[in-house]
Amino acid sequence: MIDEDTLDQARRVLERLKAASLRVATAESCTGGLVVAALTHHAGSSGAVQGGFVTYSNEMKHRLLGVEVALLERVGAVSEEVAAAMAEGALARSGADLAVSITGIAGPGGATAAKPLGLVWFGLARIGHAVRTERAVLPGDRRDVREASVRRALALLDSALPAG
Repeated sequence: MIDEDTLDQARRVLERLKAASLRVATAESCTGGLVVAALTHHAGSSGAVQGGFVTYSNEMKHRLLGVEVALLERVGAVSEEVAAAMAEGALARSGADLAVSITGIAGPGGATAAKPLGLVWFGLARIGHAVRTERAVLPGDRRDVREASVRRALALLDSALPAG
């Protein structure tokens, strides 16, 4: 499920995390743990990966990450606000230095006019920094959307790391 280019991207992110002495956690919905799987594919990943939360259902987003039920009911799981809350929850509950979240509609069902197939929201929380969010509408089928989401989440993590 995870191609060699993505695994190589994950390796580079791991190297940068280790060089910066930072630990990461993930909060994943539509990717079902693929980001943390790509990171932990590599030997020595325990030096930079704190863990991952797979929170596919709204109930688990609330229980494991502390996303407020009222927020989920008001804006839905696939939203900027929930992506931010997921990242903040993963950061707070993991002991990591930064956390990335992914929530989206990979299909084939679940899309609406307001939330099309391929809509994915990403969140990035880092101790001492404001939460960042990104929105993407990714083309393709379920597999394509999930693969592109993993690459995008890794790129978001990479962008948060110090240069050097």
